Amino acid sequence: MASECQVMSNTQVILKDYVTGFPKESDMELRTSTTSLKLPQGSTGLLVKNLYLSCDPYMRGRMTKRETSYVDTFRPGSPITGFGVARVLESGDPKFEQGDFIWGITGWEEYSLITATQSLFKIHQDPSIPLSYYTGILGMPGITAFAGLYEICSPKKGETVYVSAASGAVGQLVGQFAKLMGCYVVGSAGSKEKVDLLKNTFGFDEAFNYKEESNLDAALKRYFPEGIDIYYENVGGKMLDAVLLNMRSRGRIAVCGMISQYNLEKPEGVHNLTSLIAKEVRMQGFVAFSYYHLYDKFLEMVLPHIKEGKVTYVEDMVEGLESAPSALVGLFAGRNVGKQVVVVSQE
Repeated sequence: MASECQVMSNTQVILKDYVTGFPKESDMELRTSTTSLKLPQGSTGLLVKNLYLSCDPYMRGRMTKRETSYVDTFRPGSPITGFGVARVLESGDPKFEQGDFIWGITGWEEYSLITATQSLFKIHQDPSIPLSYYTGILGMPGITAFAGLYEICSPKKGETVYVSAASGAVGQLVGQFAKLMGCYVVGSAGSKEKVDLLKNTFGFDEAFNYKEESNLDAALKRYFPEGIDIYYENVGGKMLDAVLLNMRSRGRIAVCGMISQYNLEKPEGVHNLTSLIAKEVRMQGFVAFSYYHLYDKFLEMVLPHIKEGKVTYVEDMVEGLESAPSALVGLFAGRNVGKQVVVVSQE
């Protein structure tokens, strides 16, 4: 158990106020306070030391005040929260013990008191698997890729699959999982470096830089002359409109995110939704939390593939909480290559 009188410095990333438009580093600030490394009397929570923090596009929505959302908005003046990997210093929850490693929602700070422990996962550590993977391939992005592709889209061998924002935390996995199913896979990204990564590292059949395409409809017809069976949606806006014109009969669209819309005060409209009717296309939104019950099934599938080198995962790591605001803001400018991770402490 942590020492009763031990008090430690605790650096935190604070949201200063609600955000409109593109987030800026100046919307956040570092603040250092002190914290007791002792659970409050009678607490059923966990006191943890944070090791890795995840930067994810959905966090942009939490920076804006909303009355209804599937996830709570941040509170100005308080630490940002998000997915991370941490080590348990003291536990009031019988499911966890001191020394356990966990992943789930934690604070953007050095030490956190986690009171909502029901959605935390204990990590059964394997020396061959980096702990940071539990912010990505073995964490929320992994189960997101798994659920959207397998549970919603049900890919079949030989089908055509298109993934937008394909080099990100989720997209890189969707493409590789689809290839394992024997699908033809094309991804789009925003730079030559990312396009090369999709083809040469992740094994996509084709990839293109959407910024170099003046006509997205024509680009998709070039790569999918007979149409798209499955679209894994991460972008929205003009990309979704173009995809709708190129879906095949009874195609499936898993709507994971729409990063092109998150920073717009007035989101773009979608004009080609009537394409869903005649082609009997199914488009479904989803959130990862609804599929947590499949996590063990997901691990059974993905861990052997990682160990056998059949699935590759690329991380973009920055060191220190002082780098966290820049890393988070960078997601919306496409600066990251792969899964964006903040290293708080390497133990």
